[in-house]
Amino acid sequence: MSGMHGDHDLGHTVAGWTGTCLAVVGFTVSGVAVTAAWVPGVWLGLGVVALAALVTWALHLSGWGKASGPRPPAGQAWRAKDRTAAQGHADCVGCRMAGRGLRRPGRVTEPQGVPVTEAA
Repeated sequence: MSGMHGDHDLGHTVAGWTGTCLAVVGFTVSGVAVTAAWVPGVWLGLGVVALAALVTWALHLSGWGKASGPRPPAGQAWRAKDRTAAQGHADCVGCRMAGRGLRRPGRVTEPQGVPVTEAA
């Protein structure tokens, strides 16, 4: 990434930009509704903010977000898709909520419901 920020990974992603834009629209609708004393508009705006969170989460899970920490320079473009999202990101609450990242490669887990017996 060139420009005034040098080689820093600022985390600009499709999921981030989409969620931010939807949240700004939702807060704007709520703010205008508060000044106009239009109660349903306040709830409408807050619903758009909740929708922004869900859309951002869905985009993150589909690979349009990023894992925590810096990305390699080749993957720092805001439209770069994260190919590792299907396995889940380490220490990612959103991935854990979706059931991803619980099983890591190389980690042996016991099957559920099967009794473990010791060898003689």
